[in-house]
Amino acid sequence: MGLYACLCLPGAADRRKQDDQRRELTSLPLGRDKSKMGDFMEEERDFEEIRVGEKVKVLREQKGLSLKELADLTGFSTALLSQMENHLVSPSLGTIIKLAKALGVKVGDFLGETEGEPFAIVRKDERKTISRFASKEGVKYGYSYESLGFEKKNRHMEPFIVTLEPATVRASKTSVHDGEEFIFVLEGEMEVILGNHTDILYPGDSIYYDSNIPHRVQCHQDKVTRILAVLYAANT
Repeated sequence: MGLYACLCLPGAADRRKQDDQRRELTSLPLGRDKSKMGDFMEEERDFEEIRVGEKVKVLREQKGLSLKELADLTGFSTALLSQMENHLVSPSLGTIIKLAKALGVKVGDFLGETEGEPFAIVRKDERKTISRFASKEGVKYGYSYESLGFEKKNRHMEPFIVTLEPATVRASKTSVHDGEEFIFVLEGEMEVILGNHTDILYPGDSIYYDSNIPHRVQCHQDKVTRILAVLYAANT
């Protein structure tokens, strides 16, 4: 997890054609170990990237707010907001929730919500990627995430596949915002800081908590980690 593109659910014939193309593109070369097929397919994917910062600027200007006014509403500095809008820093999930509340919009407005159906099927090669990578600075902030719910209209939950990786800029602050979060560890090791509690979660482990508790998650011992994260923000 371009921002403005809408992905529509294709018809059955188109879907069969896409499935055939997908099988062709992901077929293994002769001699490749089939046990590594999953890794190979992961490497071949090219997801659409969402530039959340650009959407922040559009929504702020539509509301007639200055950077200073948005800073006052969110508690973020004008410098940080400017960096977000110029794609120097991509906001965390908690930050997006705070921005949505301040701007009076839904979280989905940042993630490409469409006029879709009351259900959403997102194929593994159709995810929208939001990368926490400062492209003009070459700085990694510790994770990237792929939106799984962008075609579900009027949603209150936001599901993501999140990749936690060693950061060149270590976060020390915890996040606090409205809502609830559920995390299931798919692979690797995840360190979670929740209030005064710190723990390590391993594949198959999960955690569910209120987001108004100060919290932070990161990979443990620099092991790249993948998690399923579901955020609930009923008021956005």
